[in-house]
Amino acid sequence: MKINEFTSETWLTEHELNYKYNLTESCIESMTLLQLSDIIHQDLYKELLKIKLDYGDITGSETLKKEILSLYKKGNIDQIALTHGTINANELVLMTLLDNKDHIIGFTPSYQQLYDFPESFGCKVSLAHMDESNGWSVSFKEVESLIQPNTKAIVLNSPNNPNGKTFDLNEMQQLIQICKKHDLYLVADEVYRGLSSEQFNFPSFSDLYDKAIITSGLSKVFRVPGLRVGWIKGPASFIDLINFRRDYAIISIGPVNDYLACQILKNKMTLLETSTIICEKSKQVLEKWLKEEPLVDAVIPKHGTTCLLHYHLDMPSSKLCDKLQKDTGVMFIPGSCYDEEYHLRFGFTHSVDETQTALNLFSQWLNQYRI
Repeated sequence: MKINEFTSETWLTEHELNYKYNLTESCIESMTLLQLSDIIHQDLYKELLKIKLDYGDITGSETLKKEILSLYKKGNIDQIALTHGTINANELVLMTLLDNKDHIIGFTPSYQQLYDFPESFGCKVSLAHMDESNGWSVSFKEVESLIQPNTKAIVLNSPNNPNGKTFDLNEMQQLIQICKKHDLYLVADEVYRGLSSEQFNFPSFSDLYDKAIITSGLSKVFRVPGLRVGWIKGPASFIDLINFRRDYAIISIGPVNDYLACQILKNKMTLLETSTIICEKSKQVLEKWLKEEPLVDAVIPKHGTTCLLHYHLDMPSSKLCDKLQKDTGVMFIPGSCYDEEYHLRFGFTHSVDETQTALNLFSQWLNQYRI
């Protein structure tokens, strides 16, 4: 099996150990165990010392599955499988659902794993383009025109990484109608779903369509990427297949992760409220900065933790990012990692002070290129 370089992840691996300001992070400021204990008013240390370090419940505890279900409007515990983060959830879904005879439709720009990984084992992929000039909108005519006799699924992430595009209810229903018409699965990475009470109450694709398979996890909006807890929600018959494959790959998520994930989800509204405040304040800083910075514009999304900055400078994005980080310590992922040249991925994930300081440094650096 030959696989392409995962360009955004490679970039982060090479650059995230030598920066002063990370303006590209997609995970909202990660918490320590002490911070989590303070927020949920519970002595986690005392409870963790009691946990036996065996495999734990192999498919995840019933308590955790029920807490995950509380994030959705419908479903039962037989429709939930636990994984090592959302990236592992995506891997298991794609490998279980698809083979080299299948074709899928994805979107660009998007998270590279969702379209490059299926290609690595022979699946054919067509990509529909999102239109930046119209708020990163999608043409459903284009989507339907890409359907082939062997098309098995439409694959997406919403909110989108990197541009933050969220499919609204009308767009979700249009996609579902296409899937129903052609008897397709709909695979949706929803790991950025949940910021703001509005979006938490917004339906998941799995609430609206019986052949939807969604993935998610605790890394992004719940601020614990190091916990490595993700999940899959889908038809019970498909989850049976996932659990069969899990035996070859991950066995279990372990009792410590299971316990901590339960505590996080039992206190989800408190944690999501804090995450939303961090994100919204960062958006306000960016909005103000964009009004004063003529060399950069952006579509600022309503939801999600990232967007794409579009800069107006005759310099390839990888060169700009390398030079900017070397000169100022400000880190971005270049748009070339998402096939969107002259763009940079920005994350609404840090404090106001850090975001403002880094953007000011970026402006000072850009000033040398103004005519």
